[in-house]
Amino acid sequence: MSLTGTMLNKPVLLESLIVFIIVLCVHTVVWDRYSWCAIALAVQAFYVQFKWDRLLQLGGAVFQFRTTANSGLLPASMVIPLLGIVMKERCKAAGIVYFERFGIVVASTGMVVALFLSVIAVGITRPVPTNTCILSGIAGSIILYTMKYSLTVSEVIEVLEVLLIFVYLSMILLYLLPRCFTPGEALLVLGSISFILKQLIKRSLNVIEGKGNPADFVLLVAVAGVVLLGIFFTALFFFMDSGTWTSSMFFHMMTAVLGLGVLMPWLYHLIQRNPLLWLLQFLVQTQTRVYLLVYWTLLAASACMVVLYQNSKRSSESKKHQASTITRKYFHFIVVATYIPGLIYDHQLLYIAAVLCLVVFVLLEYIRYFRIKPFGQTLRHLLTLFLDERDSGPLILTHIYLLVGMSLPVWLFPRPCAPKGTLSGAGALVPYSGVLAVGVGDTIASIFGSTIGEIKWPGTKKTFEGTMTAIFAQIIAVALILIFDGRVNLNTSYAWILGSISLVSLLEAYTTQIDNLLLPLYLQILLMA
Repeated sequence: MSLTGTMLNKPVLLESLIVFIIVLCVHTVVWDRYSWCAIALAVQAFYVQFKWDRLLQLGGAVFQFRTTANSGLLPASMVIPLLGIVMKERCKAAGIVYFERFGIVVASTGMVVALFLSVIAVGITRPVPTNTCILSGIAGSIILYTMKYSLTVSEVIEVLEVLLIFVYLSMILLYLLPRCFTPGEALLVLGSISFILKQLIKRSLNVIEGKGNPADFVLLVAVAGVVLLGIFFTALFFFMDSGTWTSSMFFHMMTAVLGLGVLMPWLYHLIQRNPLLWLLQFLVQTQTRVYLLVYWTLLAASACMVVLYQNSKRSSESKKHQASTITRKYFHFIVVATYIPGLIYDHQLLYIAAVLCLVVFVLLEYIRYFRIKPFGQTLRHLLTLFLDERDSGPLILTHIYLLVGMSLPVWLFPRPCAPKGTLSGAGALVPYSGVLAVGVGDTIASIFGSTIGEIKWPGTKKTFEGTMTAIFAQIIAVALILIFDGRVNLNTSYAWILGSISLVSLLEAYTTQIDNLLLPLYLQILLMA
């Protein structure tokens, strides 16, 4: 391997060490038969990720992946299994059998999908890595043996169906969207979408009137809708020019047809009521919700003003203007100001608002990507100012990742397994994981690291000062949450919270993956454990 490759391995090794520490920390609290599976998966993913890195360097991968980062297989492989394990344990303690089994299915699905991606890398590596093949075989045997004695037949079928959806979805989206993902990011993003599609199909076939939270169904249908819409228009505009007025009219017409003619009836079937009337009643149900919606509208307007102001500076300067790190972090502050009141005053409204905002963001990205008139070209001009090295593919995903990263702890928080009233222990901060890890930690680390940082972490551009100020800022944020959110009671879990924040901040310093996705999930896993 070249000297450059050796240098690149230093942060990868330290990133892997941090992930191993997180895995062991979780299993010091939650130790069962799945702990052996998670450790075996982590060991084999550690070895396989170097095979993926070699394939990316030599151009031997089947699809085109993002070249500005390593494969990221280990950190991505552990997210879904660990999330399922801690969810299972929390719901088991609450006595909710259905969600305990759901956690087991989540963990099993994450392990099988990660193992599949590892087998792909080993299979296309030449010469065949014998030692890594043996490790993958041992890990696969442990996982399959445990699943045999832990899952029912219907749950095994469910896991295999998710794997099948993942395979087909990967072949479609990785071909249509070159250089948008690393292998690890593809595992995390496409694996999650595959699981959502499977849950939507399962719930659609087993609708029980009055069962289930309508908000959960809105999330499932929204994700499925935007994915299907994107695949449909990508295939369509492969054969016709998307930049004409005829294509524009067809885009808007088909979006309305899919939304009102397919997704709305589908949602009606799931929630057993008119979705639009339910949404309207939900949004104006209380005066607090109206105030929050007005406040969020003002914040959205201020974000648009920042975009327009920065672009006006670009057009007025003779040299090419690019938004600085501090400027891009304005949006992090705006998102924090959005999420904090929602988490304190109305968790459910924040849940629905985040889903609707995700749909709007994805539709705007489709309009920009396909150059749909009249706003497609304008959006291309406005958003190129805020690009960074992670937006090397045809899509601009950083702002969507920011929204999703902040929202994941809100969407994934197991509400039926949470105690009513006061939330106690480190788990009380789970809904705030996105705010702490991305909104506060990542933002402060970037600002202070780029302005006053002098001591760099080995092999990275991140600084010691940035990481330390990020940890300190998150501690202050936790203290403010205790003051303003009367439901939160941390009891004696301060040491665990400090350790969790520190580990995730160190991961932010070393990972080259999309930190807006990884950091909230790892912090949520640690806090739920």
